[in-house]
Amino acid sequence: MTKTMRAVEITQSGGPEVLRLSALRPIPEPQYGQIVIKVAWAGVNRPDVLQRAGSYAPPPTASDLPGLEASGVVAKVGSGVSEWSIGEKVCGLLPGGGYAEYVATPASHCLPVPTGMGLREAACLPETYFTVFSNVFTRGQLTAGEIFLVHGGSSGIGTTAIQLGTLFGARVFATAGTKHKCDACVGLGAERAINYREEDFVDVVRKAGGANLVLDMVGGDYIPRNIKALADDGRLVQIAFLKGPKIELNFAQIMTRRLTLTGSTLRPQSDIAKTRIAQDVREAVWPYLNKGRIKPIIDSEFLLEEASMAHATMERSEHIGKIVLKVFGG
Repeated sequence: MTKTMRAVEITQSGGPEVLRLSALRPIPEPQYGQIVIKVAWAGVNRPDVLQRAGSYAPPPTASDLPGLEASGVVAKVGSGVSEWSIGEKVCGLLPGGGYAEYVATPASHCLPVPTGMGLREAACLPETYFTVFSNVFTRGQLTAGEIFLVHGGSSGIGTTAIQLGTLFGARVFATAGTKHKCDACVGLGAERAINYREEDFVDVVRKAGGANLVLDMVGGDYIPRNIKALADDGRLVQIAFLKGPKIELNFAQIMTRRLTLTGSTLRPQSDIAKTRIAQDVREAVWPYLNKGRIKPIIDSEFLLEEASMAHATMERSEHIGKIVLKVFGG
């Protein structure tokens, strides 16, 4: 193995054009409890775009390279690791560094590639499925029969949330911005897809009885509208703020209607917390992935050196499902 690798660097804060391919990055060595993955495919996620733009700094101990999920083959095993061996196929949640030929990550944040699934699809699982499961089921406590409103239904998070919500018996409503995207949401199991350019999701959901759970990554003026759309005792789970995190809000309705407002981001959580999420996802979701009952939806793929094109595609918000980077392939 050579000592350097190709990797996509963020040269400065800015648009997609600031991403640059370098062939001089050192190949990481595994620390205690870590493995090094020879990356086949890397998932592209909204936090990568925010990091590139300068609004989402990586944790102090993480790689400065973007990339929060990848699939590939175990290339090196650090001390203290017994669950993985060199040559095994894995997909893993990363602290950063996925836009590269090799990446180090805690072994306990990795899961086996599901039965019958290729590495391309497996690269789309960790960041999205960990985020959705921990927020919708652990934090949001979604149960069968409840009305579940998913904003951004055609995104990677949205397509995953629709499938998991439907799988576990919820009545899923989703928002999207075009008929094509709405049709895709219905095709994945949504009972109703709401084109937010033509309909008010508050009216639609309230007529159905109100949402028991709302998963939102929009924020801004969606926050009071989400609260209005909730049924009594409903829960709002916030996972991002595309429209900003600040809004004026009357909290009296939180009290009188017994509402719960919560949320989380995945990357800043402790390694122990992420290990717990990985275990929960493996137990609750992996059996369905192994059986092909659910699967990641992939919109497009790009070569590693085309990362700027992948980011531009994400920023246009025309995609349905995930965007991936091909590194070694397989």
